[in-house]
Amino acid sequence: MRLTRDAVRRAFDAVPREGFLPASSRADARRDAPIPIGHGQTNSQPRTVEAMLRLLDVRPGDRVLDVGSGSGWTTALLAHLTGSEGSVRGVELVPELARWGADNLAATGHPWASIAEADADALGDAEHGPYDRILVSANARRLPDELLAQLAEGGRMVIPVRSRMLLIERRGNEVRSTDHGPYRFVPLR
Repeated sequence: MRLTRDAVRRAFDAVPREGFLPASSRADARRDAPIPIGHGQTNSQPRTVEAMLRLLDVRPGDRVLDVGSGSGWTTALLAHLTGSEGSVRGVELVPELARWGADNLAATGHPWASIAEADADALGDAEHGPYDRILVSANARRLPDELLAQLAEGGRMVIPVRSRMLLIERRGNEVRSTDHGPYRFVPLR
């Protein structure tokens, strides 16, 4: 069963963007635009996040990795979609953003979700994998083998590669990629 647009819309309603923005930017939370959150990073455009979540097709009980969790908004949205039967692990390379995102996430009451500082020498979080779903909110130069290795059988990954949104699906040793159009993101690493 595919995740319906209504499930994604309910997640957006349950996890307002305002709580994941700097206080000085909260009045802009309803704008459909990326909003700077410091350290050269942004809170992604809501329309883009919605498109990514629909492609990812998160289901209750899924184990999800959120790469580039930033302010924690996407991690919280994913936690709403997995429900308490699932788990969501956010990783963020910028230490200050990882701490701020973890604090923002803690305020949502989703104890099955967490955010940690990413290891600068490793992409993702192989220690806690494999994952049913992987969301990457940064533009990669190529499809990262490190993340493919963390994707479970039957898993899906949504990742921008060279400014094209890709859906990656793993079936056994076969990896299928489909292109879902141009998008702009901050660089991955």
